[in-house]
Amino acid sequence: MQRIKMVIEYDGSSYHGFQVQNNAHTIQAELEEAISRLNGDKTSIMFAGRTDAGVHALGQVVAFDSESTIPPDKWQFALNTYLPPDIRVLRSMAAQPDFHPRFNALHKRYRYLIYRRQAGAVHYRNLALINDEILDLEAMSQACTLVMGTHDFRSFCASGSSAKTFERTVYNCLVEENASLLQIEIEANGFLYNMVRIIVGTLLDIGRGIYPASTMKEIIASCERSQAGPTAPPQGLYLMHVTYPGEE
Repeated sequence: MQRIKMVIEYDGSSYHGFQVQNNAHTIQAELEEAISRLNGDKTSIMFAGRTDAGVHALGQVVAFDSESTIPPDKWQFALNTYLPPDIRVLRSMAAQPDFHPRFNALHKRYRYLIYRRQAGAVHYRNLALINDEILDLEAMSQACTLVMGTHDFRSFCASGSSAKTFERTVYNCLVEENASLLQIEIEANGFLYNMVRIIVGTLLDIGRGIYPASTMKEIIASCERSQAGPTAPPQGLYLMHVTYPGEE
């Protein structure tokens, strides 16, 4: 028995999220079906992040156990043969028997994309939030600095969360304009349910001038979801990278 670790990317537009659900089309179900078709293994894969419906990934990490004789580094090529074109294995490798993509993770990095033009929006509608409003990017950047650090982030947690603690450490939060795209990048030691999308929704309200950047500090201190902005739509969100011990 060997444990296989894989880094995968996917377009989540056609899926009801990553995790297996009854009577729903999910990324996990596609992966497990492809593994079964490849070598007959019936396995339940472990994963680093449970992305929601419509959310994408460029660096999701999964792991599973297999008795197959396929070399660990060859799973990438073998499995891609059975996967749909909107899911790709980028790398595959052997992992320690006790490796878990979620519980062994040190940091996760998400990116949120906002497409800033009207022309071409039809092509980005499933890959970014379409928003050509005039935004105060300096105010948004100032608010980002207030997000960084160790805080109780329950103001940015959607209802239905199973989290036992709301304290997280955000190592980096930045807003960067890149041609027609506005990128909001957040890296932390963990994320609450819809945390990134609620932070993005709050940053957009600040960019619109609904309230000043300094309000971000008050929102965090309130520990009240009602004080934060709306939850940004899922299609702009990407799980970019997961960092493990030895990879810092």
